[in-house]
Amino acid sequence: MSNSRLAPPSEQSLREAAIAHLARYASTRAGLARVLARRVDNWAKRARRTGDREQIGEQAAAAKSLIQPIVAKLTAIGAVDDQSFAAIRSRSLTRAGRSGRAVAALLVAKGVPSEIAREVLPPDPAREFGACLAAAKKRRLGPFSAAPGLAARNRELATLARAGFSERIARDLFKLTREEAERRLQEWRDGQI
Repeated sequence: MSNSRLAPPSEQSLREAAIAHLARYASTRAGLARVLARRVDNWAKRARRTGDREQIGEQAAAAKSLIQPIVAKLTAIGAVDDQSFAAIRSRSLTRAGRSGRAVAALLVAKGVPSEIAREVLPPDPAREFGACLAAAKKRRLGPFSAAPGLAARNRELATLARAGFSERIARDLFKLTREEAERRLQEWRDGQI
């Protein structure tokens, strides 16, 4: 292993790692901070094999103290924007058939502050119904199902409830014929609803 691999992460190396990460992936402030902290932890793990544990612990703590200022600088120049990340991610997750509740939970898990997650996901019954249609088609539920009977319907309602859709929206979905559901899903995807 070269000496440069054993050198503690510097501000420059962490900034370069952050920029390289942002070049490949959209990220939140918290997500970028986690990536950089993991990088420091991996360095410390490798360095502890050959060096003084106490000194390496101090160097790792010093490197971690550089993370928040780096993230703040990248946020100030617009390279990291939680609001934009949340808006883009919420649209793609909704189009994929995720309920508003599921989208909000996923955004918070990615490090989006809950107030921003609520802001990008205002209550919208049309969006929620469209997402429910997309989920039903993907999972072959409701009008897209081939399984007849009350027991199958109850299982499908339970599946939609676990996915975060309200009972009212799920029951509205089951009132549609397959043709109506296909037409409404296409209209929703085209932005007509």
